[in-house]
Amino acid sequence: MDKGREALVVCSDKSMGIGITIWDMETGDHLLHIPTSASPAHGLLCLRQQFLVASQIHRHGSIGGGAIFLWALNKPQPPLRSYPVEAIGPLSCTNDGIYLAGGALSGNAYLWEIASGRLFKTWHAHHKSVNCLLFSNDDSLLISGSEDGMICVWSVISLIDMEDSRSWPPLLHYSSEHVSSITSLLTASGTSNSLLVSSSLDGTCKVWDFVTGRLIQTQVYPLGVTASVLHPEEEILFCGGAITALTISGLGLISASTDCTICIWDVVNRMIVRRFNHKKAGAATNMMVIPQSSLLSASNHSGVLNQFHVSLLDKYPQPANSSKGTATLLSLRHSFKGTQTSFDSRSTHSSNQHMFDLEKEQTLAAMQMKVETCTENRMWATRTTKHVMEMNKHLQSRLLDLMQCRILWQTEIDSSTSKKRKKLKIGSILQGAEEPQ
Repeated sequence: MDKGREALVVCSDKSMGIGITIWDMETGDHLLHIPTSASPAHGLLCLRQQFLVASQIHRHGSIGGGAIFLWALNKPQPPLRSYPVEAIGPLSCTNDGIYLAGGALSGNAYLWEIASGRLFKTWHAHHKSVNCLLFSNDDSLLISGSEDGMICVWSVISLIDMEDSRSWPPLLHYSSEHVSSITSLLTASGTSNSLLVSSSLDGTCKVWDFVTGRLIQTQVYPLGVTASVLHPEEEILFCGGAITALTISGLGLISASTDCTICIWDVVNRMIVRRFNHKKAGAATNMMVIPQSSLLSASNHSGVLNQFHVSLLDKYPQPANSSKGTATLLSLRHSFKGTQTSFDSRSTHSSNQHMFDLEKEQTLAAMQMKVETCTENRMWATRTTKHVMEMNKHLQSRLLDLMQCRILWQTEIDSSTSKKRKKLKIGSILQGAEEPQ
């Protein structure tokens, strides 16, 4: 495998059984197939060129209707499966691979620390579903686009430093210039300006200064824009209608269309260089280009890479002053020490599907998974019982307060009524005393 070559990663949203396919860009050969994955648009990314991360909104039987899977590219392993509280659609990670952001159909947004799995922040970012998420080039800002055409810009520092993980974070600015669903958000690299390009089904692409929120330019098209991509060197914007995904490689522009074909284009001559048939898997909703060297095993990597850890993503935010303790119970540890790549299981947290897969294999891990699941359920039941008891205690206290207020109020009424009656009686006595004999 040539380390200088590129590989095309393709994923559809049609069925979990289709999975992810990786092709050699030059020869068209299949390099790798990852089963059991179906991701919505913008729901697939490559983390530090070492891991694939994909949201799974069609995950049947999972908690909240969705999941986030993570695979190590250089060593075949079952994915690390995280189950957020609700289905996650688009994903985005910082350039250094430290933080992962996810958007939900409800309009909620989430921010995790990948190494620890800690959920730093969850907030209601939009009134409708979050379609796109993007970190700025310097990772200081998070930009979100919604189904209702809204674009919001958030400060990453404010998201991380907020003491209350559920409070509304400060919004730097927002735009409602688009009148239909946002389909893509792109930042221009290699320029001194902080430029953002947004595309929408309203048939426009808009160029912004996302630091100030100022609209610079609007490009109008006859059809709704379903996908767009920026050429990283020439700063050329490619837009498509009835196109399911666009990306750029060293060989040219790559497009996926609704006819389930993927084409590599010579843009200058407007000719197809190579065509991939994806009909059995349906139209590709996600495409990206990675180095083929990412698929090499750890023993084939030259040099020693920095140790990098990934963990299960927390379902709920943790208090700012608390450590994770046993909250992250199953973690995937990816480290390069010479030629080693290791996976650590230190968890009682697991997924039903993962346990089902292991049960098929009749392994010791399946039995351990059952024990861990029972332990986790017991811990959850204990926490829930404690929470219910605290609520009951609070309600009882509140009820006693209300009863006491009621008694005091009734006592005051009785006292006032008694005084009035007494005054009336005294008045009648005095009136009788004044009558002539």
